[in-house]
Amino acid sequence: MGKVVFLPVSIGGGLLAGVIGKKLFGLIWGAIDDQEPPQPQHRDVHVGKLALALAIDGALGSLVKGFVDRGSRRVFTRFTGSWPGDEAPQTD
Repeated sequence: MGKVVFLPVSIGGGLLAGVIGKKLFGLIWGAIDDQEPPQPQHRDVHVGKLALALAIDGALGSLVKGFVDRGSRRVFTRFTGSWPGDEAPQTD
């Protein structure tokens, strides 16, 4: 039951994490280069610069999403008393 009730919180947190991640990436990339970040669809981009931009964007996005998800689960638990997920990683 807790997982179903948590679903809208999770969706909202994911959207929030996306906005925060994009803002942080823009700030970080602005310190690296004065041009906009390269995208895969750009034709005349050095592959090293593209790799750096994609690595930073991916790592930052994952980090922000993880922390926002974890924080929203903690807040949800404070209000409901139940953790919306597994208690620990599963072992094989």
